[in-house]
Amino acid sequence: MQLARVIGNVVCTIKNPTLEGLKLLVLQPITKDGKDRGKPLVAVDSIGSGFGEVVYWCRGREASLAFPRSVPTECTIVGIVDYLETPEKKIKFL
Repeated sequence: MQLARVIGNVVCTIKNPTLEGLKLLVLQPITKDGKDRGKPLVAVDSIGSGFGEVVYWCRGREASLAFPRSVPTECTIVGIVDYLETPEKKIKFL
């Protein structure tokens, strides 16, 4: 599982035609405790997430499978996280 917080958006005047109508967002990867981890990255949004939300994202070939058509992406947001529950604790992100 890879978690991140949406920290911005990307505006493109020209992009690959298969990306038309899709939102590009800047993600800050986080740990399961909500602390920043690593460098920010850009992801294609497949679910309608927004600024400040904690999201679940995937990388690699699986990233392009979230769309009904072929999309050239290496990183895709596939879920909005409400909370994370472990045997020790429950972390609420909303």
